[in-house]
Amino acid sequence: MEYNFKSLYNEIGGQETIDKLVEAFYPRVYADEELRPLFEGDMEEIKRKQRMFLPQFLGGPALYSQEFGPPAMRDRHLPFEVTPKRAQCWLRCMKEAFHEIGLYDQPAGRAFYDRLTQVAGIMVNSPDKD
Repeated sequence: MEYNFKSLYNEIGGQETIDKLVEAFYPRVYADEELRPLFEGDMEEIKRKQRMFLPQFLGGPALYSQEFGPPAMRDRHLPFEVTPKRAQCWLRCMKEAFHEIGLYDQPAGRAFYDRLTQVAGIMVNSPDKD
């Protein structure tokens, strides 16, 4: 089924679902030794930015842009070594969080996750180290 991303935000349950996802996702990220170095800093601030970015990403309110300007996420992540392995670890943590909150069981949730898999590939900016 094709989804109009302008309505996907509402289809997944809006901000309430985003908040649950962020709370389920970040403990996994910080527990992952491969990802932890990419997420140094104030976890609450990082989560706040994610709570603002994801609605906009899904066609909801442009909260992130209102405070920080255009997302330009690839550019914002260039200072960090995002390798294919790290992208896969990020996706694994995200998929686990989707499952935890029951989002992956919904067609709209799977469409959301599929879109994130595309983004993860775009974010890779460094090769894996042996």
